[in-house]
Amino acid sequence: MAKDKIQMPMSTAGITRYFDDYKSKIELKPGHIIIFSIIVMLIVIILHLWGTRALGIG
Repeated sequence: MAKDKIQMPMSTAGITRYFDDYKSKIELKPGHIIIFSIIVMLIVIILHLWGTRALGIG
């Protein structure tokens, strides 16, 4: 019964790497992403305030 056991290949614990050698042409630092996010939030807040005043809502 023990001889009927199926042998599976060794696992890498679910860690699979794809495109290890790929280098993106666009590289952004984390600081740039934070600044961009803050700018987008400010634009949304300004548009929200301007829109409510322009439409007379609120």
